[in-house]
Amino acid sequence: MRLAALLLCLATSASADGWTQPARGTDLRADLLDAIRPKIEWTVGGPVEFVVWDLRVTETAAFASLMAQHPGGGVIDLYQTPGARRGEIDPDVGDGATVQALLTLSGRTWVAVHVGINSTDAWWHYEDFCPIWHEVIPEACP
Repeated sequence: MRLAALLLCLATSASADGWTQPARGTDLRADLLDAIRPKIEWTVGGPVEFVVWDLRVTETAAFASLMAQHPGGGVIDLYQTPGARRGEIDPDVGDGATVQALLTLSGRTWVAVHVGINSTDAWWHYEDFCPIWHEVIPEACP
């Protein structure tokens, strides 16, 4: 839960760095979450919905920090997921069904370029991500 505490500290609705947080019910918010959803459903089995902890977007880049759950709030048992059966995730390590993603706008479509689930650290704190995502992850790009 260390990662979850860090992510909650990052949450806000606007930033001096130029990103905004799309409001609930907007097409932009739905487009961003829908770009991430197939990768998470492949890993945990679908359908899923997200609790949004942090969602930052500029004109061409976005960062998401989420909790995946079954519709209606059902907890995802990582031991019972396709990803665990395939050896892609280890339910004994990490922060459960937490999700982080870096997205880019390609034409008119948001694409989830990097997605982590059940991560053990803040993987997006990697300088190679900074040229594209520096505005939405400024704390990772000094």
